[in-house]
Amino acid sequence: MRKIRVASVQIESTAGGKQANLAKIEGFVQHAAAQGVELIAFPECCITGYWFLRNLSRQQLQAVAEPVFEGPSSQALMRLARQYRMIIGAGLIEIDGQQMYNTYVVAMPHGDFRRHRKVHSFVNEHLSCGSQFTVFDTPLGCRVAVLTCYDNNIGENVRIVALQGAEVLLAPHQTGGCKTPSPGCMGLIDRWLWENRQRNPEAIEAEFKGPKGRQWLMTWLPSRAHDNGLFLIFSNGVGLDDNEVRTGNAMILDPYGRILAETWKATDDMVVADLDPALRDNCTGLRWIRSRRPELYGPLTVPTGLETDMRSSRFGTDKPAGS
Repeated sequence: MRKIRVASVQIESTAGGKQANLAKIEGFVQHAAAQGVELIAFPECCITGYWFLRNLSRQQLQAVAEPVFEGPSSQALMRLARQYRMIIGAGLIEIDGQQMYNTYVVAMPHGDFRRHRKVHSFVNEHLSCGSQFTVFDTPLGCRVAVLTCYDNNIGENVRIVALQGAEVLLAPHQTGGCKTPSPGCMGLIDRWLWENRQRNPEAIEAEFKGPKGRQWLMTWLPSRAHDNGLFLIFSNGVGLDDNEVRTGNAMILDPYGRILAETWKATDDMVVADLDPALRDNCTGLRWIRSRRPELYGPLTVPTGLETDMRSSRFGTDKPAGS
């Protein structure tokens, strides 16, 4: 891996408004290119919109979905990747035969695509869960993994992609401001605060930085980077997402879990950072990986009987914390 410049974006997506959302993406790609960015990450389902999907019938979901990679949104990302010589990742709903997936598409400037089908998909009962981890080489000389939103909450998932050689983890989300049964963990944000953000930015930013947003992220997100020796690019929705308010908090973390760049602004925003591979040299996470004793870990693969299909159970709420 060589030193590379990356960007993480938070945007408010229009439900079902693919053209408007792709226009936002193009604007940020142009802005990033002017700063020498080589890899840019957008949020989960940012092309289609996210939380409104939970109310769609199978037929309605099919109308939102499209093929990957030959579909128009994938091709729009590839056009931008080629034009600006940049790796671009963004999320949408994919249809493949009779199956539909929450998919994250990565377009690379030399013409290659990669996709990650969310492993823990649940927002709509008609979405299938992916069954593969996504780790791939890039023309930047780094090995990249993708885990979408709730995929990152499960520590085993992050460790597996690290064992497969990932150096950079793209972690696209739609989270924060979620209804949850966990005390002190997230919680809904008053829509009025978002709608009045220009007159009183301090009030909404306090929510974004507090336990409903950044403070919750800091309880677990840095450990994913630190424990596995990864750079982590966290992108997220911001603002109204149907009846909830997403908290943004786009950030880039180093392999020690330290924040290289972040935002808590209540608006579409982008953060940029340079990833220095020297930080991975003998870092804590890589030393811990070398210290593993795999012969002891058999119980990790044995079902406990407590496992739950994310599409059929939402922990008694509208959705699990972290989505």
